[in-house]
Amino acid sequence: MIGIICAMKIEADAIRASLLDTTTETVSGVEFTRGTLHGKEVVIAVCGIGKVFAAICTEAMILKYAPALIINSGVAGTLTDALSIGDIAIAKTLVQHDMDTSPLGDPVGLISGINKIHFEADEKAVAAFEAAVSEIGANGVVGTIASGDQFMSDTEKKCIIRDRFNAIACEMEGAAIAHVAYVNNVPFAVLRAISDSASGDAQMEYPKFVAMASERSHKIIDTFIKLW
Repeated sequence: MIGIICAMKIEADAIRASLLDTTTETVSGVEFTRGTLHGKEVVIAVCGIGKVFAAICTEAMILKYAPALIINSGVAGTLTDALSIGDIAIAKTLVQHDMDTSPLGDPVGLISGINKIHFEADEKAVAAFEAAVSEIGANGVVGTIASGDQFMSDTEKKCIIRDRFNAIACEMEGAAIAHVAYVNNVPFAVLRAISDSASGDAQMEYPKFVAMASERSHKIIDTFIKLW
């Protein structure tokens, strides 16, 4: 089974509409839809915005459905000139940019207890995402995606995150999903379509482009499932 987690309903609706033989149930306040897509068993959920909602959804999905792979799709702000609105960021690693115990001598981003900053995505899934992005003719970049409970619309903060983690995009859920998947020994991958520049214009760009970016994410996920 492949688990798919999206932050917002608009990101998941097109995928759910493609599923066959669906059943729906609610676990820990999260609605899960199970079905088949291109002959493969899939379960999809909308987790909600932010790291806590993402973590709740991921843990519930793992305990209830035991997916062999979890993928997180959605939108993000770019942190690199190599990615523009509508382009695709594929996570090689994920970091929590707002995790900070540096006053205690730790590096920023270190997750206490497991002593990790970077969560590594499944290499096979990353390669499949690259192939899917190429197949639909989109521009994609593989690198570090940074997550935090902040909508980034400040150029200075954007530059700090980019420089500190060598990150290509920022969003609000991926690294939390990666964290939960890691401690449960479940392979994971994260794909993000760029919806805004993560700059001073982000709050204007996001409402305009989020639907377009979400549709692009759907096309790539659909192609990914065919290839997997």
